Amino acid sequence: MSTSTRWKNRPVGSTWGDFGPDDQAGRMNLLTREKVMQGMAEVKHGITFNLSLPLDYPGASVLNPRRSAPVLRPTVRNGKPNMNYQLWCDDPLCTDVISDDLVIMHLQYSTQWDSLAHAGSMFDADGDGVPEPLYYNGYRAGIDVVGPDKPEGAGIFDFINIPKESTSYAKALGIEHMAERCVQGRAVMVDLHAHLGHTGEAVGYDTWMRILEKDRIEVESGDMVCIHTGFGQVLMDMKRQPDADVLARSGSTLDGRDDKLKQWITDSGLIALIADNYAVEAHPATPGDGACATLPLHEHCLFKLGVHLGELWYMTHLATWLRENKRNRFLLTAPPLRLPGAIGSPAAPVATV
Repeated sequence: MSTSTRWKNRPVGSTWGDFGPDDQAGRMNLLTREKVMQGMAEVKHGITFNLSLPLDYPGASVLNPRRSAPVLRPTVRNGKPNMNYQLWCDDPLCTDVISDDLVIMHLQYSTQWDSLAHAGSMFDADGDGVPEPLYYNGYRAGIDVVGPDKPEGAGIFDFINIPKESTSYAKALGIEHMAERCVQGRAVMVDLHAHLGHTGEAVGYDTWMRILEKDRIEVESGDMVCIHTGFGQVLMDMKRQPDADVLARSGSTLDGRDDKLKQWITDSGLIALIADNYAVEAHPATPGDGACATLPLHEHCLFKLGVHLGELWYMTHLATWLRENKRNRFLLTAPPLRLPGAIGSPAAPVATV
């Protein structure tokens, strides 16, 4: 039993307490110096790949109506827009021309990391027969992860006269804890697109293991696993004009309802699961029995194991190079923004081979 005061019972198969009663890093604890050195050892040619979509992709709000593309605006200088601002207007002896801007951004609109506060579950951690809303390692909604009660405290484009203050904050499990681990180490590419194309298949354990065996892929404890489905390339080709019907038939996903696949994720020791599609797993998932998570793989990884998820990455150029060179391992450098209290973060990941 954990010495934590937050819980008496932990979910079956979870890692709660394994890295300490107050751990907020999850499986990132397995990203050791040795794993960093293993990643470095995969660099043979000094070739780098940008694994991020442009952050104004996918375009519009087709994938998620609650998330919009970034909005850029200039700052204000002396009551004027601070864009192409000629300082000689203020001081005739100054020759500078200054531009300075800000961004209004949904942190999980494009290429992103999910923090461990992104998806929790109702679970009876007290043992009193009543489930509570919890996150990884028993951190509590409303206490450790807080937000406003009224709609005027949420969103930004829906309301006017927005106060200059934050209304939500992850006091525990915020994305900054991931950033502090730097997120650089060995990664492994699983190229589902090369085997399945654009079938839209929800990949279960049997298909997953067949592909790993065929491509001679070994995943070891502390590795980050990247999944190329081709979905990201379809988004790029749409040039910020996403077609929901086409995207629904593009790439493939993981079957979050497959218990054998989830057990493999547990047993593998992987520290992050990353895909070029919208949610890593099929969304919506296939129907479950009784009350259950709509995103079962999110529940398994974020809530139970402390495994971070990466979504909407761009894998195609890297996956093609790796296949042509008969490789599947590489050095991945992918820290999120060190933004305290944030639930998710844009990512600008770089692969080096």
